[in-house]
Amino acid sequence: MRMNKKYSCLPAEEKGIHIINIRAIEDIGYDQHESTLLNSLSKNPDADCKYGLYFRDGKRKVDYILVYHYKKSSAGKTLTRRVQHNDSSARSTKQDQPLPGKGVQLEMRESEPHVDYHEDDKRFRREEYEGNLVEAGLELEHDEDTKIHGVGFVKIHAPWNVLCREAEFLKLKMPTKKMYQINQTHGLLKKINSVIQKITEPIQPKVAEHKPQTVKRLSYPFSREKQHLFDLSDRDSFFDSKTRSTIVYEILKRTTCTKAKYSMGITSLLANGVYSAAYPLHDGDYEGENVEPNDRKLLCEEWASYGVFYKYQPIDLVRKYFGEKIGLYFAWLGVYTQMLIPASIVGIIVFLYGCATVDENIPSMEMCDQRNNITMCPLCDRTCSYWKMSSACATARASHLFDNPATVFFSVFMALWAATFMEHWKRKQMRLNYRWDLTGFEEEEDHPRAEYEAKVLEKSLRKEHKHKETDKEKLTWKDRFPAYLTNFVGIIFMVGLTFAIVFGVIIYRISTAAALAISSTPSGRSSVRVTVTATAVIINLVVIIILDEVYGCIARWLTQIEVPKTDKNFEERLIFKAFLLKFVNAYTPIFYVAFFKGRFVGRPGDYVYIFHSFRMEECAPGGCLMELCIQLSIIMLGKQLIQNNLFEIGIPKMKKFIRYMKLKRRRSLDHEEHMKKKQRYEVDYNLEPFAGLTPEYMEMIIQFGFVTLFVASFPLAPLFALLNNIIEIRLDAKKFVTELRRPVAVRAKDIGIWYNILRGIGKLAVIINAFVISFTSDFIPRLVYLYMYSENGTMHGFVNHTLSSFNVSDFQAGTAPNDPMDLGYEVQICRYKDYREPPWSENKYDISKDFWAVLAARLAFVIVFQNLVMFMSDFVDWIIPDIPKDISQQIHKEKVLMVEVFMREEQGKLQMLETWKDNDKKKGENCNNHSPRLSRSHSGSLSSCHSYPLDV
Repeated sequence: MRMNKKYSCLPAEEKGIHIINIRAIEDIGYDQHESTLLNSLSKNPDADCKYGLYFRDGKRKVDYILVYHYKKSSAGKTLTRRVQHNDSSARSTKQDQPLPGKGVQLEMRESEPHVDYHEDDKRFRREEYEGNLVEAGLELEHDEDTKIHGVGFVKIHAPWNVLCREAEFLKLKMPTKKMYQINQTHGLLKKINSVIQKITEPIQPKVAEHKPQTVKRLSYPFSREKQHLFDLSDRDSFFDSKTRSTIVYEILKRTTCTKAKYSMGITSLLANGVYSAAYPLHDGDYEGENVEPNDRKLLCEEWASYGVFYKYQPIDLVRKYFGEKIGLYFAWLGVYTQMLIPASIVGIIVFLYGCATVDENIPSMEMCDQRNNITMCPLCDRTCSYWKMSSACATARASHLFDNPATVFFSVFMALWAATFMEHWKRKQMRLNYRWDLTGFEEEEDHPRAEYEAKVLEKSLRKEHKHKETDKEKLTWKDRFPAYLTNFVGIIFMVGLTFAIVFGVIIYRISTAAALAISSTPSGRSSVRVTVTATAVIINLVVIIILDEVYGCIARWLTQIEVPKTDKNFEERLIFKAFLLKFVNAYTPIFYVAFFKGRFVGRPGDYVYIFHSFRMEECAPGGCLMELCIQLSIIMLGKQLIQNNLFEIGIPKMKKFIRYMKLKRRRSLDHEEHMKKKQRYEVDYNLEPFAGLTPEYMEMIIQFGFVTLFVASFPLAPLFALLNNIIEIRLDAKKFVTELRRPVAVRAKDIGIWYNILRGIGKLAVIINAFVISFTSDFIPRLVYLYMYSENGTMHGFVNHTLSSFNVSDFQAGTAPNDPMDLGYEVQICRYKDYREPPWSENKYDISKDFWAVLAARLAFVIVFQNLVMFMSDFVDWIIPDIPKDISQQIHKEKVLMVEVFMREEQGKLQMLETWKDNDKKKGENCNNHSPRLSRSHSGSLSSCHSYPLDV
């Protein structure tokens, strides 16, 4: 039987036995059969405390858990018990003692030669810290008698007076007794809303918090002086579990541990290993028989289940359980997913339009017509031969599916869609702020991080060593300059590494294409381009997934060496670095295909070479847009499927299995202990720690870039994003409810820096889509040909117009095809895609006037498209108000009602004072009317008359 510290919390008189005698019995080994007998005679105490949700008395709720590791050697046990026995008597003089572990070293050396002084120092720190928590008003209970060997738990309970005090400090808005009617729509709008509610009723979650409300309680920052304003009929539920854990966490952060020059809160103690974990408890089990109803079980059934994928999310219940910050993330994800539905429908229509008009597309028909007999120049030196344009018929027809006039409309639509989405989210955010009583919430400066405090202490100690008098120290830019320099060099190196990998893939494509072209089989030569493109994209995908994980770790390390002061600063800097590196990693291969491939090729007889041996690769005859579509689709789908889903499911499962195997290996063979049901805090300790929302947001932001940045080349991107997000919402929900420890609830009124990143991507998407339509697709060359060069106003002759001629006698030495008769006839003139003068011209192979006309049209289109779409987006931004009209009215109504409440209270006080004054006057008059004899005989009565107001 292991020592259980909770027994030392009770006075010795209540136990009926002296504590030292119990400990002595434990020390001599009387711990197995006798304790089993005692336990068998008593009832199960775990059922009274609901298996760890309450203290042993079954009344005080566990609001927070601290976890620590301890060594179970006999020497350590003896020393621990001695120190604990003297702890209560020494606590009063604790502040005047030297640093922990200094004053008792001699005695420890004499009696316990094998004691781990590092462990003792941690234990002394824990005892001092927990004593300070008790002084702050918290109630503690220890438990080392658990199924997890070597792990102890500290259960923390915040009593009512502490909750009230901290709620006032934190300015928590709590519901008052005053209730008011929410403005309802009237007339036609009311009928429409009722019809919509009936239609959407099957997809609404069966949660009380999700039902439409007609009345709302007036909220006001909690004040102990104004407790009469609040509904305190049920004190146990006035502060819910989320609020209680938040209050306790604030106390844990600001409570000091030592008399050093810097604060040692819970973050520092966790960083130094004094405690191994700190977390609030889940409300209970979410599955199994005879499970009591709780919010966690309800969330698991109505939210974290794939069977309810078609239902709305119970956002209010998510906020109630996890806090505003996590609630806002899932609300944003839900709004984004809903907005993808119209984008997906329009994208499908655009794709179907391309499918329906593919047989009517004149340029692709000309390319597929074998009667044209267009002979193209070789795609590589020596090993590649001449080829017929009709062999690229499939590529040309497939290109039309994504390169048609409808894609231009879709690009404009998606730019407006992004602006509408941002405005819709701002309005939704304001509604949530109103419902969650966050309208007047302002974030206060957070406590300094443990690493920052340690750095400041190190700096102050250095200055003290130099005999300099210092005030309160802080880190300046000079202290952080090495870190800033490392950040700059590291980011530049990582970006350069990404470019180098993309360049390596380009070399692979060129060399592989040349190697496959040597193939003697015609089928092998015809599938060269598809094989090279597919394998190169898969390589890019694997590299992107690997580098994503590497860059995430590097971004965190670079942020840590900067030593930001607060958690908010740390999070913002980490987000910026991680987004920059992952953005470059994910989109560099796509940018290459969209804007650089085929631009710097040269011409036959004067090609551009890499390392004097590899010729730059060209676009397909139908353009690079088809290849861009393949690249974008494979990277997007592969990233979502492998990284976002398989990793999110597989890695937590694997970690959980590893932890389970470790615990199983450590588990004792004691049958009684093995059969004992685990406490709630033991079960939660085995869950994965919450690592923040940055990875979740990052996945969706990168996906938002895929949906908006290159949507002109892949209209089905919103559809695949929608399908992924339907799974992603339930996957994240299941992870939060079942796989992770319950995070500390954090108040937030917006999604922070992520909103600015979204706006930046939306603006960048307009520019990129303008360049994709103008320079990557053939939309502008077709328009120029149609209105400037076409003889009959149709697209007949467009393919021939985009091809230039080359005399095969002008090949450089050693670059001509090894087999010039591969097509069965001798080739004199071959064609290549470019706007150049023919070989019979005076300025042969120079840039032609057609090139400059097309270039001017492309640049003009970019300018017009960009300014027009930007103006339309800003117009949408301006015409849609950020705050819904009904919400602004309700906020104003709340202010008026709150003023009325206080005015009535003041009037009531004045009336009471006037009543007291009137009573005082009447009593005085009555007393003056008495006779002197009566007055003398009733002096007590007179004194009581005059003292009446004071008594009241």
